[in-house]
Formats: sequence, C-alpha cells, structure tokens
Amino acid sequence: MSKEAILAGKTVLGIEFGSTRIKAVLVDETHEPVAMGTYDWENRLENNIWTYSLEDIWQGLQGCYRSLKEDVQARYGVKLTKLGALGFSGMMHGYMPFNSQGELLVPFRTWRNTMTAEACGRLTPLFQFNIPQRWSIAHLYQAILNGEEHVKDITFFTTLAGYIHWKLTGEKVLGVGEASGMFPIDSRICDYDQKMLAQFDELVADQGFSWKLREILPKVLPAGVSAGVLTAEGARLLDPSGELEAGAPLCPPEGDAGTGMTATNSVKVRTGNISAGTSIFSMVVTEHALSKVHEEIDMVTTPDGYPVAMVHCNNCTSDLNAWVNLFEEFAGKFGMKPDKNELYGTLYREALTADPDCGGLLAYNYFSGEPVTGLNEGRPMFVRTPDAHFTLANFMRSHLYSAMAALKIGNDILLKEEQVKVDSLMGHGGLFKTPVVGQQLMAAAMNAPVTVMDTASEGGAWGMAILACFMTEKAPGETLPDYLSNRIFAGQSGTTIAPKAEDVAGFDAFIEKYKATLPAEKAAVEGLRN
Repeated sequence: MSKEAILAGKTVLGIEFGSTRIKAVLVDETHEPVAMGTYDWENRLENNIWTYSLEDIWQGLQGCYRSLKEDVQARYGVKLTKLGALGFSGMMHGYMPFNSQGELLVPFRTWRNTMTAEACGRLTPLFQFNIPQRWSIAHLYQAILNGEEHVKDITFFTTLAGYIHWKLTGEKVLGVGEASGMFPIDSRICDYDQKMLAQFDELVADQGFSWKLREILPKVLPAGVSAGVLTAEGARLLDPSGELEAGAPLCPPEGDAGTGMTATNSVKVRTGNISAGTSIFSMVVTEHALSKVHEEIDMVTTPDGYPVAMVHCNNCTSDLNAWVNLFEEFAGKFGMKPDKNELYGTLYREALTADPDCGGLLAYNYFSGEPVTGLNEGRPMFVRTPDAHFTLANFMRSHLYSAMAALKIGNDILLKEEQVKVDSLMGHGGLFKTPVVGQQLMAAAMNAPVTVMDTASEGGAWGMAILACFMTEKAPGETLPDYLSNRIFAGQSGTTIAPKAEDVAGFDAFIEKYKATLPAEKAAVEGLRN
C-alpha cells in the first residue's frame, strides 16, 4: 500500500529544522510514517552571534531530502518523484531580514541569541505583553536601537521556516503559531495585534524608515488553508536531481511549538503538553488571554490561532542523570554492572515511597541559568536540615521535584493566579520513560491529569506532515482539534495518572522551601566562580 501511495503521489511530507538535526517524515493515507530522512547540523558562533549560514540551510535541506529519497528507494525499490502535499517547520523566532533584491542583509540570528535585553525592556511595558529575547520583533528593535545600517533597507523579514517556504513557493507567509513567535497575535482575528503594530510604528517614527511594520512582516495564515504550491524552482531547490515534480500544495509553515502540540494532540482549549528532557517546557491552550504580563510566561498560539501559555525552563534531567551516573559508579566499585534502564527505573520507583514533601531534603538542578527564577547562571546544589528524614527515597524524590520545580513555579502563576483551567496534559520526553513515576509527580506539580501515550510519535516532522494532511483532507467546518482527535489519534492508547491530594500538598510544601532558599542558590553562583 505504501509503495502504491508513493508511486501515485499521495504521500505527504513534513520537514522540521531542529537545532542539531533536520528531519523529514513521509506519511501515507493512514497517516503512518512510511519513510524518513535526517541530516545533522550545528549552529556556529560568529562575531558573538549564533547563526547558520544560507549554505548550511540549503545543504541541510537537500541532504535531509536526499536521505529521505534513499530511504524510500531502500524500503520500496521506487523513486520519490511526486508528493501529495508538504510543509516545513523550524526553530521558532530569530531574525532573517531581506532587501528588495531578496538578499539577506545580516547573518541569520537564531533563537539562541540573548542580545536583545534592551529591546525587550522597552517593548514589554509598551505593549503590556511579554516579549522574550528570542522573538523576532525584539531582534528588529534591538537592531534599530543599535543603529544598524541595514534596517532602512528591509522589505521583508521572517523566520527560518518562513524563509524556506518563501523560496519554495514564492509566498511570504507564516502559520499563525510560528507568527506568534515573531510578533504578538490577537487570537480573535488570527492576525498580528493591530494596536501593538501601531504602537511600534509610532515608537520608531523618528527613524524615518520607508516601511511600516506590517508591510515587512509575513502574512498570517491559520492551519488548514493552502499556503502556495511547490514551484519548479522550489522543486529543484529541494531536490537538485530534478526528479521531484512541481505543483504539490504546501500548508502554512509552522514552528516547533506548533508541531509539538499537533504531534501530541494538545491543540484543544484546556489541554496542554509537557516536554521533559535536558530542558523542560509546558504549553497550555487557554480559553482567553492572561490578565496581565508575566515575564515567566510566553504567550504564543496553536496552529489554528488559540492562545497558548508557554513556560520554558532551561534545566530538567541533567542533574538527575549526574546522580544516577554516580550510583552506577558506586555499584561498579562492588563489581556490579546494572543495566542503565533498570538502574533508572529502580531509583525513580524508590521516589514513590518517599515522604510527599521530601522529608526536609532540597535540591536545585541548575546546570545553567534559569530565567523563571531569576538566575543567570546555575550551580547544582543539594541541602538538608540536620534532622531531615535522609533516605534514598527522599533523596530521589527531591531531585525529581527539582527537575520540575521551575516549571511548577511558572505554572503556579498560570493555574493559581490566572485561574487557567487544564483538563489534561500530555507528557513526553526522557523524564517519562520510566512508567508511572514522572507522570505521578508531574501530575502533583501541575495538579492535573498527565497522559503518556503507549507509542511515541515521530515528533515535530510528523506533526508537520499531519498539518499538511489536515489542509488536504479536512471536511467543511472541521476544526484542527476535531481532526486530530477523530482521525489521527482515535484508538491510540495511553496511561493517564490523576494527581493525588497528598502529593499535591507535599509538592506545594517543597516548593515553598525551594523558593525561600533561592538566595542560597544565588550565593552559590557568586561564590563558586570558575
């Protein structure tokens, strides 16, 4: 069936540009992956700016697509020459400004750059809306504040996904979720916030630019609409061999947040997802905008334009992993070589027998700075009272709590202060690999049920392919949440764990001590300089 779908040009392609890997996923009419391609790449620090060159971008895209073609050939013995639809996603935010000749005016400034503090410090109070440093508008305004010569020549600026889409279709557009990382979105109209656009133009009026902000921003499109077709030139850019036919429709380009929401069926109001690995973040789809600005919370949108409150924390499992490695080293001294997965499972499960508040033990997992708690640098730290209930169970639970603590602080603002309602959360990432443990403690942190699916999806690239499928398959009036629930995730099984009252109370008690002891963590940063 897959071979026939490929030959008939009915397969759909999603490609996502991640920080270290570009991934392509080809799906058939059942929405299952039938082939994949990858290409590893890495950003570079040039003149103190994290960037990828245009050569990097095109080599990466073409290398990833070539890898996909080779996978199709190896699996099915046929060439991939025609697609039913496709779409591109990438790391959100960043800054790619172009002039009227389509030339990139400065090297691509990625989301990783933290050079826009002054711009954010002015835009956030002006808009009464949190503008993080990685957002595209922050980069544009910082360039203006810096007096950079190129700004007057801008006729268009966009993100990485928007750039790829433009070059393959000729269309200067973005999906609304991706656009929400460039400039604030008004979900009521599924477009840039009109008042804030006017405020920005007034702010820079004295510069005498020939452009207004809206004129140089990409057009905003919701999921489900056509965003252009693959041109002959675009087909050659994607597949220099010339074997790929032009004409396939493209859906709006999206960001990795939007594809993550799609891939975890977390686009419905009052749902969300939590990704927990080296870093940790949550995205909750809210029923309305927040009542005031919270610098701990970024407001973006779903691919169909609903407001999403995002809490992003830099630190999650790195310190946990370090302690597990220490236990592994200790076991080795006695001639034991435990299986790593078994070691993690044993230690994690022990935490479920601990005191709900960790019995007087406290840990900070800060390998790096943590903006949510005001730390520019981190120092992993463990501390306890002399009369603490110092057991292995409490030790492990304190470190698992610590991995979730900054996320809980951000979400406590969302759930307690802003009274945002959450019916369900989807958990994914390494923290949830050991069954039950991560789920149960995360449910306590968020005071909401947490579900982990039995089978992991192919991630953002698969989510992008599903958004392209939605464009071609949706029935009149069918919404993205209904499409995902009824056609993509129907029948899939998973485990859901509801919060236990004693765990919720215990985590709340832990977090109060955690916040009260933050000055000690800050002192450790100052006292332990390299």
